[in-house]
Formats: sequence, structure tokens, C-alpha cells
Amino acid sequence: MSIAPFTEEVTRSSADLEPDLPWVTLVWNDPVNLMSYVTYVFQNYFGYTREKSEKLMMDVHVKGRAVVSTGSRERMEIDTEALQGYGLWATFQKDT
Repeated sequence: MSIAPFTEEVTRSSADLEPDLPWVTLVWNDPVNLMSYVTYVFQNYFGYTREKSEKLMMDVHVKGRAVVSTGSRERMEIDTEALQGYGLWATFQKDT
């Protein structure tokens, strides 16, 4: 008696073949935090220069939001939680 080897057919969708796009952390404008505090958080948490931190803060203030970091989903989850810990309104999403 002969037994046929087990074979498994694996099918992949086009979503499986697409590279995982980078994720982004967004900080949104809020009526609570001072602009100087938002700048301080960006400098302290990310290690950004004062100039970069001020530019991002102004984007938050004027445009309503700013992308403050990019990377893997896991890293953006960490950044988002940290920024929320500072009292900022932060979210993350897949970059489009």
C-alpha cells in the first residue's frame, strides 16, 4: 500500500503580495495644550531639534494635524501611546 504525500495548496491574495506600507503617527490640534508644551514634547520624546519641533507644532496648530513619526505599526502604537501619555491627542494609521 502506498500513501500519497500530503500537499497543501497555498493561495495568496494581492493584499498578501503588497508591501506593508509605512504607518504614521499623527498629532491633532486641541484647545488644551500650549504650543510651547507641544514643542517641548516633540523635542523631549523624539529628540527632534527645536526648529523641527516648532515646525511640526505649527503644522498641528495651523493645519490641524501633523505627521510626527513614521515606521512599523508596532512603533507607531508605541509613539501614539507615549504622546497620549503627555496629554496630546495622537492617533496612528497606515500611510496612504
